[in-house]
Amino acid sequence: MNRNFEKYAELLLKRCLNLNTPRPLLVTAPIKAIDFVEILTHKAYELGITDIYYDWSDENLKHEQLLHLSDENLLKSPFWSKEIWDEYAKKDAAFLMLYSDDIDLMSDVPEDKITLTANRSRSSRPLFKKRQRVDEVPWCIALVPTLGYAKKVFPNSADPVADAWDAIFKCCLVYEEDPIKAWDEKVKKIQKRCDILNDYQFKSLHYTNSLGTDLTIELPENHIWSGAGKGGLIVNMPSEEVFTSPKYDGINGIVYSARPLVYNGVLIENFSFTFENGRIIKVEAENGKEILENMISTDEGSNYLGEVALVDYDSPISNTNIIFYETLYDENASCHLAIGDSFPTCLLNGENMSAAELKEHGLNNSLVHTDFMVGNFDLKIVGTTKDNREILIFNNGNFVLD
Repeated sequence: MNRNFEKYAELLLKRCLNLNTPRPLLVTAPIKAIDFVEILTHKAYELGITDIYYDWSDENLKHEQLLHLSDENLLKSPFWSKEIWDEYAKKDAAFLMLYSDDIDLMSDVPEDKITLTANRSRSSRPLFKKRQRVDEVPWCIALVPTLGYAKKVFPNSADPVADAWDAIFKCCLVYEEDPIKAWDEKVKKIQKRCDILNDYQFKSLHYTNSLGTDLTIELPENHIWSGAGKGGLIVNMPSEEVFTSPKYDGINGIVYSARPLVYNGVLIENFSFTFENGRIIKVEAENGKEILENMISTDEGSNYLGEVALVDYDSPISNTNIIFYETLYDENASCHLAIGDSFPTCLLNGENMSAAELKEHGLNNSLVHTDFMVGNFDLKIVGTTKDNREILIFNNGNFVLD
């Protein structure tokens, strides 16, 4: 098992973050994952990295703060401030975000406090967010299972943490003899799919399925489909998606969730959004409706979409038949959309445009970027080209243009 931890650490540092030359590194991780972080640190030192900052988190301590502190004192707490991230962004650091949410722990916390602290965390690192948005700093999000998280995913297991690590290693190709080489091969396939979509330059996509989704999404002129491997990085580990940014005011219809969403530690299930001229005009949810409504009220841009991502229903992560209760994994088992911020790099020359110029070209801007899953076994997506040809892109949940 130790060798697999080492291979996972090497994969994150050398392939995902592309740390082939030393640079500062910021690692955020749950304190309960310290054993893995020690292995990762050793690998980082082997790569010549000497400046490492650890942004530790503890779900239980956060839970106690959320229950007992006033809003004023919560905003003063260093738990929710990420100002140090801007200091490391100034140093051109790489950012490795290791996550593991204890899904049910926050169920007794008032929803307005969840929203308050989430907004505080996002707004306290504007430089990092700005540089991340245009890929000026290397970054990667990955999963490390803690006991609370693993029990949710494997409730009947005698050793849920071991089972969670096993699932992670399978999905991340860690069991391959050379995981980095295996990911190089996967990246080639993802980039081929991006090339096909970029050649079409669809002006719109139409989504339908048996859940009730009937949604039309316009795409901006000169949009770019992207995926793992762009710029030498893999920002999500694992990654199966190809994605672009939509025309923010060109979305109409209704879309239903296909998998649960965990938002700041709270589980939200069976929800839908209705769009009119890009704006969300109605939210429905079996539970968590108020959290969703608070999320889309964060700023003007949080009422619009910022990402469109395509993932086969018949994908490696989907085929595990595991609900991971972690967006990083669940979004790579299903086509998904994201509320909020868009990607300037998904528009030709977008990384050199101002926020106003990006908006003129149809891209959204927001503090929020929240992915939710919409793909199921019978999802159909039809693309319309500039000359009004209709091209079947997805059928029965899978990409058909390969």
